[in-house]
Order: sequence, then C-alpha cells, then structure tokens
Amino acid sequence: MKNTTLIIFLVLLALLGINGCSSYNGMVNKDENVSQAWSNVQSAYQRRADLIPNLVNTVKGYAEHEKSTLEAVVNARAKATSMNIDPSNLTPEMMKKFQEAQQGLSGALSRLLVSVEKYPDLKANQNFLELQSQLESTENRINVERNRFNEAVTVYNKTVRKFPNNIYAGLFGFTRKATFESKAGSEEAPKVNF
Repeated sequence: MKNTTLIIFLVLLALLGINGCSSYNGMVNKDENVSQAWSNVQSAYQRRADLIPNLVNTVKGYAEHEKSTLEAVVNARAKATSMNIDPSNLTPEMMKKFQEAQQGLSGALSRLLVSVEKYPDLKANQNFLELQSQLESTENRINVERNRFNEAVTVYNKTVRKFPNNIYAGLFGFTRKATFESKAGSEEAPKVNF
C-alpha cells in the first residue's frame, strides 16, 4: 500500500512537472513573439523618423514661411524617438506615453503636409513626391506591425490568464502586456466639407 501511494504521488508529481515545463516553455515562446512583434513596431516607427529630416529639408527650401510648422515636426520627431519601451515593460501606462509621442508626430506631419498645399512647385518636386510616397508606405507598415503586435500580445495574454497557466505565470513572473489602443474619437468618421 505504501509503495502504491508513493508511486501514485511520484507519477502525479512527474505529470505536474511536465505540465509546468510545457506551460513555462509555451509562455516563454509567446513572450518572445511579443518582443519580436514590438521590435518590428519600433523598426517601422524608426523608418518614419528617419524619413522626416529629408522631408523637412525638402520642404524648407520651398516654404520659408512655414518655419513654425517645420520646427513642430522636428520637435515632435525628437520626442517620439526619445520614447523607447523595453518589451518586458509593456504596461498600459508606458504604451499610452509611447502612443501620445507618436500621435504628436503624426499630427505635426499632417499639419506639414497640409501646409504644403500652398506651394505648387513643392508638390511637383520629385524628391518631395518620393518622400511623401515613402512616408505613406511607412504609415501603412506601422499599421500592419501594430496589428501584428496586438495579435501577439492577445495570444500571450490569453495564455497567461488561462488555468492552469495562470498559476505558472504567477510563479514565474509572466504578467499581462498592453496592446495599442485606438485614439479617442477615432471610431467616428471625419467630417469632410467641400
């Protein structure tokens, strides 16, 4: 009877250990997927930041009266590129700060591109057209990478919240990660007046 109880206990302990190892390795894998997706997001944002000096210099030659707009873009770029988040610290607060910095840059770029409408020579400039095309392409890449990041985080968060993974997650320090959230009011269609 003692041997049977001991064998049952050891078998249960072994199963628990195997399940724990499997759960741990699965969470590590999903955590690394989140880190990779975050790196791709940062890379896309960096590409946008790298395009901005060329865009500003191209516009500067044509639009001397837009000095304050150009300075706003440069300042917003500096703020956006200074905001870095380590993948292990993807908290809602840090994500909010990151998004605010990026939205500030997006707004400044939008104002710059609107001000360009006053300069037909600039709008026809091949360098400007190429930069504008690259910027548009980069914005699309940013959106794709943000969506992929959110998917990776969702899979990870589901894993660390499900039972019995939530027990192992607590033991090994796996916590929920924040996703990108849409900007307040973005659910409403913009009003266009002609």
